[in-house]
Amino acid sequence: MQNTNNIHPVFDQIINKGQKEKLLNQRAKVLWFTGLSGSGKTTLGASVEKELFNRGFLTQILDGDNVRSGINKNLKFTEEDRVENIRRIAEVTKLFLNCGVIAINCFISPTKESRDMAKSIIGKENLIEVFVSTPIEVCEQRDTKGLYAKARSGELKNFTGISSPFEIPEHPDIIVNTDELTLEESTQHILDFLLKEITP
Repeated sequence: MQNTNNIHPVFDQIINKGQKEKLLNQRAKVLWFTGLSGSGKTTLGASVEKELFNRGFLTQILDGDNVRSGINKNLKFTEEDRVENIRRIAEVTKLFLNCGVIAINCFISPTKESRDMAKSIIGKENLIEVFVSTPIEVCEQRDTKGLYAKARSGELKNFTGISSPFEIPEHPDIIVNTDELTLEESTQHILDFLLKEITP
């Protein structure tokens, strides 16, 4: 194992976040979508990104499937690996944040512990928590991948909402129910909050 005494960060030599935000003419924030599989997190995140792009903001979406096909491809869905999944995502997100980029994260992040860990890494003041509170019945109806059916049959283990718990966020910054609002309405609801946070 490498001796951590030999690690010497050079953060003081790097152009800082404030300078990069000034260059990009935006304030960097992390929009963290949490909710059940099929709730609409990524669809909504992509819609918000499109609107921000059209307004001249620089963004980056991080999505569960994309991350697990790359940097986290070695992780499974055990409780331990789920925690590590979120930890790595939070560390990568922090890099985007420090570059002045607005990160849009779309992850189930099912437990309060995992979400609190992400906030501690990224900085609570930098993270806007969005709870996509779509009912599980609606999520199952939308399930084009057939994951809920596999979970209910026992074929898919540790599936959030069926065989693994989802802890509803206690104090999210934004709540969106995509069962009651259209995609356009949901997007606007988020933008109404977000634009005040990211405009210099």
